Parts: sequence; structure tokens; C-alpha cells
Amino acid sequence: MESGPAVFAGAALAVFGAGLLLWTSVRVLSRQPVAEADHPAAAAALTGLFGVISLITGVWVLLSG
Repeated sequence: MESGPAVFAGAALAVFGAGLLLWTSVRVLSRQPVAEADHPAAAAALTGLFGVISLITGVWVLLSG
């Protein structure tokens, strides 16, 4: 019974992380800013880091739930 919310949360985190990584990659490859009024390399690095963390956490929750 408790695996239902875990599957939903894991899937949501994994989809969010994958979407964030895809969006960041497209913005960086097209040389558009990832965040307004911020250093471009720092913004891309932090966004990529949070995307990877979200994706890994989502997969971990899916596999443990």
C-alpha cells in the first residue's frame, strides 16, 4: 500500500530531473542564458547539478519503493 506514493514521488522526481537536464542542455547548446542576470557558467553548472540530483533521487525512490 505504501509503494503507491513512493512510485509517484520517484516518477515525479525522475521526470523533473530529466526535464531539467534536457532544458539546460538545449539552452547551453544554443548559447542562451540559463538564468537571467547570473554568471552563465555558474547557472548552467548549478542547474545541471540539481537536475542530476533530482534524477538520481527519483530513480533511487523508484527502486526502493
